This record gives sequence, C-alpha cells and structure tokens, in this order.
Amino acid sequence: MWARLRGGYPLRILLPLRGEWMGRRGLPRNLAPGPSRRRYGKETLQALEMPVLPVTATEIRQYLRGHGIPFQDGHSCLRVPSPFAESSQLKDQTGDTTSFSLFIDKTTGRFLCMTSLAEGSWEDFQASVEGQGDGAKEGLLLSKAPEFEDSKEVWRIWNRAVPLWELPDQEEVQLADTMFGLTKVTDDTLKRFSVRYLRPARSLVFPWFSPGGSGLRGLKLLEAKCQGDGVSYEETTIPRPSAYHNLFGLPLISRRDAEVVLTSRELDSLALNQSTGLPTLTLPRGTTCLPPSLLPYLEQFRRIVFWLGDDLRSWEAAKLFARKLNPKRCFLVRPGDQQPRPLEALNRGFNLSRILRTALPAWHKSIVSFRQLREEVLGELSNVEQVAGLRWSRFPDLNRILKGHRKGELTVFTGPTGSGKTTFISEYALDLCSQGVNTLWGSFEISNVRLARVMLTQFAEGRLEDQLDKYDHWADRFEDLPLYFMTFHGQQSIRTVIDTMQHAVYVYDICHVVIDNLQFMMGHEQLSTDRIAAQDYIVGVFRKFATDNNCHVTLVIHPRKEDDDKELQTASIFGSAKASQEADNVLILQDRKLVTGPGKRYLQVSKNRFDGDVGVFPLEFNKNSLTFSIPPKNKARLKKIKDDTGSVAKKPSSGKKGATPQNSEICSGQVPTPKQPDTSKRSK
Repeated sequence: MWARLRGGYPLRILLPLRGEWMGRRGLPRNLAPGPSRRRYGKETLQALEMPVLPVTATEIRQYLRGHGIPFQDGHSCLRVPSPFAESSQLKDQTGDTTSFSLFIDKTTGRFLCMTSLAEGSWEDFQASVEGQGDGAKEGLLLSKAPEFEDSKEVWRIWNRAVPLWELPDQEEVQLADTMFGLTKVTDDTLKRFSVRYLRPARSLVFPWFSPGGSGLRGLKLLEAKCQGDGVSYEETTIPRPSAYHNLFGLPLISRRDAEVVLTSRELDSLALNQSTGLPTLTLPRGTTCLPPSLLPYLEQFRRIVFWLGDDLRSWEAAKLFARKLNPKRCFLVRPGDQQPRPLEALNRGFNLSRILRTALPAWHKSIVSFRQLREEVLGELSNVEQVAGLRWSRFPDLNRILKGHRKGELTVFTGPTGSGKTTFISEYALDLCSQGVNTLWGSFEISNVRLARVMLTQFAEGRLEDQLDKYDHWADRFEDLPLYFMTFHGQQSIRTVIDTMQHAVYVYDICHVVIDNLQFMMGHEQLSTDRIAAQDYIVGVFRKFATDNNCHVTLVIHPRKEDDDKELQTASIFGSAKASQEADNVLILQDRKLVTGPGKRYLQVSKNRFDGDVGVFPLEFNKNSLTFSIPPKNKARLKKIKDDTGSVAKKPSSGKKGATPQNSEICSGQVPTPKQPDTSKRSK
C-alpha cells in the first residue's frame, strides 16, 4: 500500500500517455536506448467514484492536531516528523532528533520523506498513523531506489562520455564551445556540475543524481545542430520526459541556502552560477510543467527567482509556476532585449547580478496603479506576435482571423448534428498539443478509446488499419504528447468536473481544456428546473475557471434546432445569450448540404474579442486521415449544389472557365453566404 521510493513512480491520478523520447534519433545506433515496452493500459483521470481532491489543507491540519502530530506550516507543504525513518536518520545537522523531514502537499495530500525517500498518498499516510503502519511498514520501505528499466543505458552512455576539457583535439573543444555557447563558461563550472560530452552523438550530457548524490538516476543529452545560419538544440532524456524529475544542480544546494534561481535550461544554470555564485536549479521539463513532486525540494528557500527565458511564453510559465510555490516569495525576471536568457546575457557581457536585482515580485495587491502595470503593457506592445498566442500549424486561415491560441480565454464551438464537430475539435486541439500545449480532454459524448483512435489517425495523417506494422511507431510518438483524458462519460456534476480540472492544472500545468459537450453535464444540476438557467450557471463557472487559472477552455455546445437550409448564427447556440457573451471566441462549423454527396463545410469565426476580426474559410474533410486540414487526394468533383432558394445550379464540365459564379466561388474557397460578415471588416 505504501508508495515506492523516488526511483519507482507510483500510479497517479492523472498520467500522460508514455512514448518515445524527445530527440531519440539524435543518438548513435549503438547508444540509442532499446525499443520501449508496449503498454496497453492507459492511465487517465480517475472516475467519479474516486474523488480527485479528497483532502484540503484545513482537513490535513485538523487531522494532524487530532492525532497529536506536530507540524510546521510551509509555503506549499506541511512538514511533520517522518515515521518512516530510523531515529538515527532523523538527526539534522544541528543534532536535533525532531527533524521535520516529511513534506505533505497542501493541495493534493501526497507526501515525500526526504530521509527515506518514501512517498505516497494522503490515504497511505493515514493508514500508517492509524495503526496499520507497523504491519505495512516492513518490507515496503526500501533502503535504496529500485533499478529502473533504463539504468544499463544510463551507465553505458555516462561511462562513454568524457569531460569536455579532457578531449585531446582542441579544435573539437572549440567547436563544441561555439555550438553550445560555452566560450565564457569555465572548465571549473562544468566540473562542478559534472557535465560531460558524448563524442559520438556530439552532445552534452547532464546527469541526474539521487538526493545526496548516492546514485545516477538518469541523463539528459543536448545535441546541437546547424540549421542555416543558426544552431538548433534537441533534447533527449533517459528515462522518458514524463518520468524525468531532475532538478539539475540539486546536489550543490546547501541546507542553509535561502535563495535560488530557477531556469528552464541547464546551460543557463551554468552561466548564472558562475557569474553570480547563487544556487541555481533547472526545471526538468523547462517551461512546460513543474511537477508537484519537486515542491518539497524548494520549501527551504525564502526567495525564488524565475529566469526561464526571453519570450512571452516563458514569462507566462513563470507566473503559473509561482502560484504553486507561494507568489509572495517568488520574483520574475521580465524578458527583454536587455534581459535575455542567462547564457546569452553572459556571452554579451551583461551584469547578471544587476538583472536579478530588477526581478519583479510575482504577488500583487488587489488594487494596482498603472505604474505597476506599465512594464507589462510595454511588454505586450513590444511582443505583439507572442501576445497573439500560439499559432496553429494546420489551420493558417484560423491564424489569419484569430491570430493565435491564447491562455485564459473561453472558446465556444458549435455546429449542426453530424457535421463533424468532435472530429474537427480533436484535430484543432491535437495541432496545439503537438506544439507543446498541455491538453486535457473531457469527452462526455464518445468514449476515450474512440477519441484516441480518431486523434491517432489524425496524428499519423492516414488510416492504420491497413498498415498495422506501423502502429507501434505512431503510438510511441503519440504517447509523448502532453495529452490527458478524463474518464467521465455521460452526464456529470459540474462541481466534479471543475475539481478534476483544478487538479490537472495544479499537477500537470494544463493550458488547454476541451469539454465535449456542455449538454451532457446538465443532468445533475439541482439549481433550477429551468435548463437555461442551469446552462448559464455552467458557462459562468467555466468562464471563471479560465480566468482564474489562466487556462484556455474550449466548450462544445449543440445548437438549437434550426432548419437544414438555414445557416447557423451566434444566436443559434442553445440557451440564452450568456454563452456567446461570456465567450472570447465563437466558432461555428457550417455544413452546406449538397445534392450528390456530403456537405461543403466551412468554419465561421463570429466573435473574436482579441482584435475583433471575424470571417469564414472553407474546410475539406479527408476521410482517409479524418482531418480537415489535409486536402483529400483525387477528389471527385461534385456536379450539383443547392443554392439558397433550393434550386440546383449546374456546373459545366469544362472546369473553371465555364463555371457559374456561385460554383467558382466555392472551388476557389470563397463561400457564397450573404448572411456572413465581411472578412475585411471588424466586428463592432
């Protein structure tokens, strides 16, 4: 029942799909890890019977007081004496035998014993306290971390890597320094952090040591590649990114250190530590995620400075991570031309200590003045493209209208029954997830297996039924995506869904939540017998969640019943006007029925709160890949199409030269719809 040591990763409430390592092909064949073992049981959010948030900080404190357990209230954790360590292990550096070495997360209740490295859930801790600990303790608390499946690969690569300064060829040393930007990083710094160089792969090797330096847990390889006039970097982690929880630089941290600087890249930590002498740590997954399992290692610091990068995405990630660590002790280095990444700042001769002194506090009072906001306003004006959000790679027309996908917004998506709403929104979300946006799917209408099959087909851009030999290849790549699923199906309570989303945002830094669809969650609400009032309440809850958590929520809503020959409008969304009023973006999947085959689909953006641009663009469904972004091959031309009056307009077989004006517009991608707004105008 007890969870395992830090080396073994216990079953969690929500786990990503595992898969192939990032940059795996960067390793030489003789050093590349072996094929990953196939797993068919996918871990997802637990169902309704197992609450996601079973305990609160107040309940934890009451339980500890009730059982006479002393505790210390920390920033993000509660510290208590560990019942899993021997009395000789409980002594700290001052000789105190009441060392509070067990950390309990205030949000999830999970604990970590820093002495024995045991971890578990809140239920595990209760069981040990209430008399079951003595019997369950023996044999379950291991003295050392268990070997994981990649340990042989880790040691083989580590033994073949050599210190960079020991390379016999000085030209190779100079080339490596230039490629990785290490011209001003000294050999003493590389030696202090135990950085090595793997010659066959031309990669830097960063080790992951167990707490206390007792053993080698994993590696990160950073390969530099020439790309045009610049250099691109490719990372490979062993074990996989989802299990790689290395705070690079942790063995160098002293228990007396009260300040630390967090970076997103190991090279930045080298530059900062060398230039300022301050303790530095590198987050294992950069700006993507800060796993809660690492929070106990950051409890001792009274001041934490985030210097994650030089773009707006790094700035947003720093603000998100600061909320986990208590914003009152966190400070953020604002990206700018005079405040680039630490390694670049070192190479450009900047004073890194002076830049750290300009770090802004992450916590603000409820009322602020423009003086406190002027720097953020300047940042948005200076980074217009980054403020617009992440651009879709599969839908360039959507970028033209919406400009990008932004955090903290609510998008309402609707369309006729059978028009392909779920298929489109799955590709819409998959596009963003493939670019690193942590995505949580709540599919209440279709099963997760069917949804995953559709998304895998879209990811592979082709059906896998006829090429099962390629299934493992695509499945391994698909498992590496930061994609998570809720196991809810059918009608659910909105409170349960919101609790699950809150848990996912805290644990996995979810940035995009897809709810398909709203009508399936309206069965358990007891607010009123009026379904319209119930829907308004749910929409308001999702709006508040998106704003409070700086997380984008895409909400699928069925339209009210309309005639088949009429196009949907914003007013066609089921319910009152609250859904369209609360939404930042309103997307409508239009389906223009044809006589001889499937309808002609196009996407209408009827609301865009960011800059007001609205418009429409055509979509072509590819049945082979289940996508709307990849035009189908050898598509047969349709001969007839209904016009608005119901008559049939014939299309000459001679092609574009003899085409009627209406059909020529459709072939060229311009949808004839007099009711739609002009794409060149802005909404009022």
